Amino acid sequence: MSNDLTTPSGEAPMAPPRRGRRKLWVAAGVAGLTGVVGLAAVGGLAARNQKSGERHQASNTQASAPKQNVSDAGEAEETGGEESGKGDQSDRDDRSGKGKGSGGRERVKEVPCDTDKLIDAITVANRTDGATLKLAEHCTYTLTRHDEWGNGLPRINQPITLKGDKTRIERDPTAKPFRILNVGPGGELTLKGLTIKGGQLKDDKKKDYSKPRVRWGSAPNGAEVAPAAPNAAAAGATPNAAAAGVTSNAAAAEATVAATGPAATTAVTPGTEAGAQATPTGPHGHTPTEGAGLLVHQGGRAVVVDSTFVQNHAAGDGGAIANFGATRIDETLIERNSAGGVGGGIFNAGVLNLERSKVSQNSAEDGGGGVANGTPDKPYGVEGGTVYIFKSKISQNRTAGDGGGLADNRGTTSASHSEFTDNTAGSDVGGVLANEDSQLTLKDVVVARNSTQGRAGGIGIGEGTKAVIEHSTIKENVSDGNGGGIYNFGSTVLRDTDVLANQAVGKYAQAGGIFNDGGEVSLIRSKVAFNFSTKKPGGIFTNNDRVDIDSKSTVVDNRPTNCLGSPVIPDRCFG
Repeated sequence: MSNDLTTPSGEAPMAPPRRGRRKLWVAAGVAGLTGVVGLAAVGGLAARNQKSGERHQASNTQASAPKQNVSDAGEAEETGGEESGKGDQSDRDDRSGKGKGSGGRERVKEVPCDTDKLIDAITVANRTDGATLKLAEHCTYTLTRHDEWGNGLPRINQPITLKGDKTRIERDPTAKPFRILNVGPGGELTLKGLTIKGGQLKDDKKKDYSKPRVRWGSAPNGAEVAPAAPNAAAAGATPNAAAAGVTSNAAAAEATVAATGPAATTAVTPGTEAGAQATPTGPHGHTPTEGAGLLVHQGGRAVVVDSTFVQNHAAGDGGAIANFGATRIDETLIERNSAGGVGGGIFNAGVLNLERSKVSQNSAEDGGGGVANGTPDKPYGVEGGTVYIFKSKISQNRTAGDGGGLADNRGTTSASHSEFTDNTAGSDVGGVLANEDSQLTLKDVVVARNSTQGRAGGIGIGEGTKAVIEHSTIKENVSDGNGGGIYNFGSTVLRDTDVLANQAVGKYAQAGGIFNDGGEVSLIRSKVAFNFSTKKPGGIFTNNDRVDIDSKSTVVDNRPTNCLGSPVIPDRCFG
């Protein structure tokens, strides 16, 4: 169990405002994509001390007992039977001993196609040592009510597996907004073969729209960014605790957890320096606006396998999933989710492994249409955690802010054998944004056909960020501002990489290939070719002498010219 200070629902106190370097990419306050405006305060801090590359399969820790069936009264009944220990290998726990009886057989409880019995089965598992719950095949468990902390199902506090076969858990669209799944500190959730649909979280506080929200820079035409218009629908009603109980058992379980944890109704920014102020909070000391499909707290773990998250919406960050702990997503579809903050599909501030999965057609108002690792550097911002992406596709996502496909804010992101394609941004960076002080590694990656109304159609590299791009292709991206392929403030190394046929098409746009703005770029055995921009050069622009092109790299066939900057050497562009 985590020792972190949490609110009654398990959220960590909000992070203090980060001071220091100037903001680079900060999302524009453009409304209209998700129907919900404003960036909600994030209810957790990054679990940055997690072991790098950690893999974890959630397991069961229930003591030896026969198979259970759920009675009509809602309580689990103990029944004997030899079949309780049988099942295919996927039903077995990956960690020896936990969740199995004295004979080494896994405890599996079948749950009929009845929503109340699913709730009761989770409640019983939380009270004991966890369980594997085999849900009914081809069943839809429809949630119509929630507990006082806005969870449709009881919060996961033990190792619990929910295994289905074409099984759905969804919120009734006529019900009040609430989250589907919540993993508390010390909880371990495994999802297999499930669809999670329709979770919805509204903002629980009013916004101040009297001042415009500001991002770094200006719109491509030099005009100031207009403030977001207020949206009355974004202010959700506070849940009624008296009417909120999912079942008497579920409510009692949540009440027990709340009673044993620290009770904090307000979170105060640490420190005694001038300007310290109270963090805005909701009715239970938190703002329950992150992770409409699944919220994983710091100290919690989740494994999602062969599942789908669809049509979930969060007023804050993480339309489908918000991770502050350790989460692995494998062979899963994250599709058509939305967020009023960042991370239309997934928000991360912990350790996230995304493997053999697809994040597609999600949207976010403030940035990271598909995936957001951390929030922009603003009051109560949260630094990104660690993200590993392997053999996955981030495609057709969009944002009114920065980073249509992925936005990393002061975190670490590594992607290999993956694609970032057809993403769009209303501000800057259509494909992949690595913002201030981030670490970005791309290997065997394709960044293609992304677009933005601002700078960096393909990849944006922020000040203080180190990026290494190897054996990759950056092609056919389009920006309205400078840098159709890459816009660089930081330190970027391209090794065995092609930057091809990108475009910077605005009236004054330069460098369809690479625009270096005070940073440094090294090309090693790489090619910059067939790029186009409205104003010269079409290939590479730099405003300093820190672009190095080795003898095995080429900059050719760009229009109107190949290179412009200091120094200019026609043969190889730059020394």
